[in-house]
Formats: sequence, structure tokens, C-alpha cells
Amino acid sequence: MKRRDFVKLTATSGAALLLAPPVLRFQQSPNQSSDPDIARLADVALESARGEGASYADIRINRYRNQSIGTREQRVTNISNNENFGFGVRVIVDGTWGFAASNVVTKEEVVKVAKAAVKIARANRGIQKEPVQLAAVPSYTETWNTPVKSNPFDVPVADKVALLLGLNEEAMKVKGVSFCSSFMQMANEHKYFASTVGSRIEQDLTRMYPSFTVTSVNKETGKFESRNSLTEPIGKGYECVNQKVLIEDVRSAGEEAVMKHTAKSVEPGKRDLILHPTNLWLTIHESVGHPTELDRALGYEANYAGTSFLTTDKLGKLKFGSDIVNVVADKTQEGGLATCGFDDDGVKTKEWHLIKDGLFVDYQTTRDQAHLIGQKESDGCCYADNWSSIPFQRMPNVSLRPGTKKLSLADLIADTEDAILIKGRGSWSIDHQRYNFQFGGQTFWEIKKGKLTQMLRDVAYQATTTEFWNSCDAICSEEEYYLGGSFSDGKGEPGQSNSVSHGACPSRFRKVNVLNTGRKV
Repeated sequence: MKRRDFVKLTATSGAALLLAPPVLRFQQSPNQSSDPDIARLADVALESARGEGASYADIRINRYRNQSIGTREQRVTNISNNENFGFGVRVIVDGTWGFAASNVVTKEEVVKVAKAAVKIARANRGIQKEPVQLAAVPSYTETWNTPVKSNPFDVPVADKVALLLGLNEEAMKVKGVSFCSSFMQMANEHKYFASTVGSRIEQDLTRMYPSFTVTSVNKETGKFESRNSLTEPIGKGYECVNQKVLIEDVRSAGEEAVMKHTAKSVEPGKRDLILHPTNLWLTIHESVGHPTELDRALGYEANYAGTSFLTTDKLGKLKFGSDIVNVVADKTQEGGLATCGFDDDGVKTKEWHLIKDGLFVDYQTTRDQAHLIGQKESDGCCYADNWSSIPFQRMPNVSLRPGTKKLSLADLIADTEDAILIKGRGSWSIDHQRYNFQFGGQTFWEIKKGKLTQMLRDVAYQATTTEFWNSCDAICSEEEYYLGGSFSDGKGEPGQSNSVSHGACPSRFRKVNVLNTGRKV
């Protein structure tokens, strides 16, 4: 669809694109459900489950909204809106979980589904090796929502399209740029949780993700180079979409994509690295976030991207990184994609250390996992990606703490004799124990005698997790902090997807093995 035709169409019928059933909204009182009918349905579900013999039950009545817009040059390639609404009931009967769900939200269906969940629990009992044990949790009657200044679903589609097409237009002004595609994703979860503990919790969560890819084709060689946006998804409203920043980034992306054609191919070997947080966040995700998931460490997640080298015998003993490495899990972090007030167990979210002064000190847990490592409280890491999905342990925001001494990126570069600065996430690979890995990037810059000199290409770094984090000898201070993250992180069978953020500052790693990915073996 051409830009002119799209704008003409949205002028007359754009409102219809977002036509959807009413969305549950909070009342102003923090202790009052936005919809009394929803609260009554929840009570019916819990009473029905207890009446059938459940020792514990909870219900999630949720609505999900998603919108995505795609463009290329001056064409709209995709507009997608979807919304779904339903509920899921989870029970424990004789120490065994049962779960059932439906998109028919009526009193009769709620009773039917609660009874079905109890029957499923009884059917599962035959293969249950040990009874489920839930960590204690207080009851809460509260509401929580992502701080949003501008609801992205209220912004006209035509305005969003105009912004994306404007980015494409800016990129195409750069000599040597051949293509530019851009997209925008936004998501909202409205969640009502009730349990036999007595909790009644309502939450409204919003996420945004504008991005682009700029491509340059060398007509003489037929080779192409690209550079993706350095903007990452965030747990905020449309106010996070900064047109000026995006335009500056898309221009730089165009120039850097063209520069890649003539960049020097890297010499492989041991090199010092300065990793910009736009690159380092993914390394944190794969080498710290996933291996500290308790279900992986216990072998419960072996079929989906593996287990973890961080087995329970290493807890409190393994020197994971150098003394300056402190990694925290935090579901309360401002702007975090995994940030919320309560998890899907009804546990109030918090912040805690996974790695403290280089030592591996903790995992991520849910209510039914805490006792497995001798803990009395859950870390609040239970999440399901839909009302029809079973909640289980998912990653919180996992971030590297800034350095304690004032240090800018410019200072760090000036203090470095010979290294490579890497920005942006690229291809990556990691083994099923989250131990041996390889990461690429978007752009690579050589540092000589404290100065940036030239662009490099064909760079990837390779290490084991502990070797890599123990080589970290400098972390910039908090003014350089940047929050990256993934809009979609897969786990589980059947597969589920969650969103999670990872913050970091530019950090230096000594004598890391650098590969040349362009050379034939």
C-alpha cells in the first residue's frame, strides 16, 4: 500500500481498525476491582474448586491486546490488531496441580472449568512423585499498572505509520542505502488474579517497541550489509517513542551500513573488548538470566534450550565473575519489560542479587520451587503468556549493576590501549548448559592507544560464561546505564513467550577470544 493511499484510507475508516470490545480498566480506588462482575466470577471459580476438594485454587481473568505495524520504504507492509479475553483456573488436589481454561467468561463456564481443573489434577496424581509445596504468601487486595503517559492504543494508526515511513525516508537519503524497513509493536495485558489465599489483584501492563533495519547493497559485488536500530523495547507507553532519537539513529544506521562494505576484516585472536550495553544486554540474558532459572538448574527445562551449568551444589560457592560483577534480578525496575506489581502466583515483586561481588548467590523461583533450595519465600517469577497458558517460572529483568567509581565510556576508551568496541546485538550461539557461547554485534570499532580508529567487520567473541565474566575489569558508572531487552523470549512446552529487560553500562573484558566470521575454515 502506498503512503498516499494509506493516509487517504485512514482518514475515512482508520477508527474501525482499532474497533474492539471494551477493555477492563481500573477504578481510582486501589482496593476496588474495576468490574464487580469479574470479582463475582472469580469467587464462583474458587468456591467451586474448593467444593470439589481443592486445597488451593486461583483464577486469572485476562484480556490481551497486541498491535504491530510494518513498513518498507514508502509502503505499508503489515498492520495487525488482535485481542483475546478469557480465564484459566489452577488448582492443587492431593498435592498435584491441575489446570483448565476457557474463553467463554460466564458463571456456568467458570463452574465447569473449575471442576475440570480438579479432575485433571486427580488424573495427574498418578505420575506425581512428590506433593506440591507452596511457599507462604500474604493476601493482597491491590491494583498496579505500568506508568503510562500516552496509551499507545489511543494513538491513531495513521500517526504511527507516518512516523515509520518518515524513518524510512530519512534512511534512504543516505547515499548507498538500498532499503529500509521499520516496524512498531505494542502490547497490553489487563489481568485480574484471585486465589484461595484471599488475594484480589488487578494489573494493567503496557509495552512498546519501535525499530528498523537499514540495508546497503554493493552493486559491483552484489554483497549487502545492514544495521538494525539500537532502540530496544521498553515497559512504557507511547511517550517512549522519541522521533528525534529514532531519526538520528536511522541516519547513523544508514551511514554505518554503507561503511561496512569497506571496513577492515578483523584479525582473530585474544583481544580486549569494550561491550556497549546495546550488545551486552543479550550476553547477560543468555549467560546469566537463563542459567539462574531454577527449573533449568534442576533439569526440568531440558527440552527447550537446555539446562544450566549452575547446579545447586555451586550456590554460594562458585566464583561466577570478577569482584566488580554484581547482577540483580528485579521485577520492579522502571521501564522493565518484566516489571509488574505481582506475579501470576500473587507474589509481590522485588529486587534481589543473583551474582554478588562475583559470587553466584541465588536463583529465580516461584512459590512451588522455593522449598527446593531451602527458601521460605518465592522470588515472584511466575508468569503465563495468556489466560489459556499454565503459569511457570519465567525470567525477571536481569541487569548488571553500574560501576561504583565515576567512569564514562569516553574515559574507558581513553584508558584502553588496544581493544574492540562492539555495539548492537547480532548473531549468537550458546550450548544447552549456558556455558560455552559466541556472540556477534551490529558494529565494531577498533581502539588503539585510547582512541577510536576504524570500523572493523566479521567480529564475534567466544568464551565460557565464567571465563568471560571473570575477565571483566571495568564497568562504567550509572550515567551510562542503558536498558535493553527482548520483546519475545521463548520457553516451555507448549512454548510460551515473555518480555524481559536487561540493563548495563559499557564494560571492559580482557583477553577474550575473537573470531573472524568471514574467513572460510
